[in-house]
Amino acid sequence: MRPLILITNDDGILSPGLKALAETVDDLADILVVGPIKQQTGMGRSFPKHQDNGIIETFSLEINDKEITAYGIHGSPAFVVAHALLELVDRKPDLCLSGINYGENLGLSLTCSGTVGAAFEANSHGIHAIAFSKAFDLDKQHSENYEELNWEMDKKFVRRIIQQLLIRSFPKDIGLYNVNIPKKVDNNTKIRMTRQSRMNYSEFDSVTPRDLSKPYRLKTSISKDFSHLEHNTDIYTVIVDQCISVTPIRWDISIDDKIEFK
Repeated sequence: MRPLILITNDDGILSPGLKALAETVDDLADILVVGPIKQQTGMGRSFPKHQDNGIIETFSLEINDKEITAYGIHGSPAFVVAHALLELVDRKPDLCLSGINYGENLGLSLTCSGTVGAAFEANSHGIHAIAFSKAFDLDKQHSENYEELNWEMDKKFVRRIIQQLLIRSFPKDIGLYNVNIPKKVDNNTKIRMTRQSRMNYSEFDSVTPRDLSKPYRLKTSISKDFSHLEHNTDIYTVIVDQCISVTPIRWDISIDDKIEFK
């Protein structure tokens, strides 16, 4: 029996990035493609309660010149993965791939990422996961008017990374891999294993005086100075060196502290 790969995202079921990811591995395994019914960027691994949660709609997607049935699920990226694993699969997937996201997920900002949140949810069910994101203009990352991109070079790197990680196999303390791709890649682009940067990649802008009784959406900007970062971090690798970053992520974010409470 061929392996089964669950393919998902946070940009929505009709995202070209999701289609590109499915096309990348279609010949390697059986695939199940699921995604949020609408844009869900920035949802992390949240499970917000809405009246339409759990509604599942079918879509026809053209993947490598053939039509497949994909599923748009009402809910957050984590909800999408949970419903897929509990209702749509006929066997436990061997791997979950999340992306390719319109927008990088780097540094401390990755905890906000629905792309990474979907991968975390899959891994919580005992499934190895890899999240893929591509650098993209910040002001367009929440849009459902998906900008057309040429994904061919990205797909070559995605496939190479997947194959190498699977050959190597996942060490037991790694929950998932977070992969970030620069805006422009070519045959000379390098792939580096990195650490997560310990700073916010994007920051909230200052808020000017306003009417507090009215709705307000906080605005964000990319942090302005990354020159002080260690060179082996994800932000420095993608933004400064323009290389592809592969960051192993683990669940245990606690540390040992010797204090004794009386």
